Amino acid sequence: MSLKSLLKKVIPDNWLSFYHKFLALCAAFFYRFPSEKLIVIGVTGTNGKSTTCNIITRVLEEAGYKVGMTTTVNFRLAGKEWINKTKMTMLGRFELQKMLRKMVNAGCDYAVIETSSQGIHQYRHLGINYDVAVFTNLHEEHIEAHGGFENYKRAKGKLFDHLKKQKNKIINGKEIKKASVLNLDDMYVNYFWQFKADVKYGFGVNHESRIMNQENQIVAARDIEFKSDEASFMVDGTKINLKIPGLFNVYNSLATIAVALSQGISLETITRGLENFSGVPGRMEKIKINLKQDFAVYVDYAHDPAALEAVYRTVKPHVKGKLISVLGSAGGGRDKFKRPIFGNLADEFADLVIITNEDPYDEDPELIINEIREGIKNKVEGTNLWRILDRREAIEKAIELAQTGDVILITGKGAEQCIMAARGKKISWDDREVIREELRERYKV
Repeated sequence: MSLKSLLKKVIPDNWLSFYHKFLALCAAFFYRFPSEKLIVIGVTGTNGKSTTCNIITRVLEEAGYKVGMTTTVNFRLAGKEWINKTKMTMLGRFELQKMLRKMVNAGCDYAVIETSSQGIHQYRHLGINYDVAVFTNLHEEHIEAHGGFENYKRAKGKLFDHLKKQKNKIINGKEIKKASVLNLDDMYVNYFWQFKADVKYGFGVNHESRIMNQENQIVAARDIEFKSDEASFMVDGTKINLKIPGLFNVYNSLATIAVALSQGISLETITRGLENFSGVPGRMEKIKINLKQDFAVYVDYAHDPAALEAVYRTVKPHVKGKLISVLGSAGGGRDKFKRPIFGNLADEFADLVIITNEDPYDEDPELIINEIREGIKNKVEGTNLWRILDRREAIEKAIELAQTGDVILITGKGAEQCIMAARGKKISWDDREVIREELRERYKV
């Protein structure tokens, strides 16, 4: 057990809370409260946070604004972008405030922050004056870390509670209203709707887009159509053609539309931004090396059962051959309940399944693989099911098995840059690069 883990066990919770709050406020003071100079958009929820942040950023840039962004996947600062290698969704207090200060110094108008429940639980949001809070959806995730689903939900809710408790800013002579943007189709939306805001935007599918009153507006998608790598839908008589697939990306786009409308951006400009957006590293990212490649390979993060099922349902209708699934599950005591569920989903949707290592931390990776295996009842090992501990060998096996028209779906890592092993060891890793290497070996290029 690490010293950090030991201290968490012996120090009372109220002392830890004070410590986290104190550090957050110290960080904000040290960097001179940079969020006061920016319009800050926080995105929280179980799934879709990183993609939604990226789409919001691109739409704001389409509208002519300078934007800074922090997500699980990547960072962006006034047009410059780089991969997040920290293995953290929400940066630590000092690093986050430092990033906000860099945004101010770079002349940014907006900061878009992926705001995690763990970050909120550790008060990393304190000292940040948010102007817009976005709720994407809520599913069972990080349950063990929070001590139950209700605690997890309340942690997300603290962002919305925090929103209206901060004073409204005056930027360039204009008062910035506090806005909440909420997924109407999520079963927990009423919990998030109760928190106060100057204006509230709901978004969803097959509702009626309308302005309910000065404080409430609904943004809805109709006539949704899907292709293998694209989606389209109508909003207020405007057709929007996305270069990214899946119903989940329709929802991510609707959240973005609501955010942009709250900032006075026209639907015409929003549509251009959405249609020019080509995706996020490691989120339903298609990997291809040359024209000889006659099967598709996708990489996706899919870190919880709802996300994995959504990805399977997006891919499956467009598979002409077999669907080959390569999956694992994180260790370190992270939501062990989901492992057999992952196996059950792979059993249902995939034709061939390869279970492999992901981020074992201090757990036995073979034990994790075996727990996923428990959820698979309808496949035979060595015929359409394999357990391969080495992740590279698992990817190599999938590419070896693939034939014309097949689709390989590799989940769990996305664009992450390392595998977390025992005793805090980080093993350099990128699913996408390993796939490219194995494809080059197959095609001898």
